[in-house]
Amino acid sequence: MNDELQFENKSVTAKQSGTGNPAPAEIDSRIYMAAERTFLAWIRTGIALMGFGFVVARFGLFMRELTLAGTHQQSANPSFSLPIGIGLIGFGIVVNVVSVVRHRRYIAAIDRNEFRSAFGSTFAIWVALLLALSGLAMTMYLVRL
Repeated sequence: MNDELQFENKSVTAKQSGTGNPAPAEIDSRIYMAAERTFLAWIRTGIALMGFGFVVARFGLFMRELTLAGTHQQSANPSFSLPIGIGLIGFGIVVNVVSVVRHRRYIAAIDRNEFRSAFGSTFAIWVALLLALSGLAMTMYLVRL
């Protein structure tokens, strides 16, 4: 049959041009879509951090109200959750700003075919460590109540 459809198979590594780098038009669009999904995941993480920070900050207000109503004993430091909550909100803002910068750099590195050598997971590791530390701080606070 002469009318058969032939599909061109574009691989993730793309066809090589004479310079050793794939031409930008030949790079698989799935790579860009994966970068976009990663970017959106970081934005979602930043928004979640800001929401969690708001909840933590309001928890301190709730504890103060319980103390004033006389239904709960006064804790050693009732305003501890406010700075932690504000810190988490600030951390969420930083995560969102850094994710925008990193996404723009990702796309530029993908266009140059230098993504693997240009980026690592250092940022994600720091975010995880800071979240673990804030979780530990909140656990210690709740144990003291």
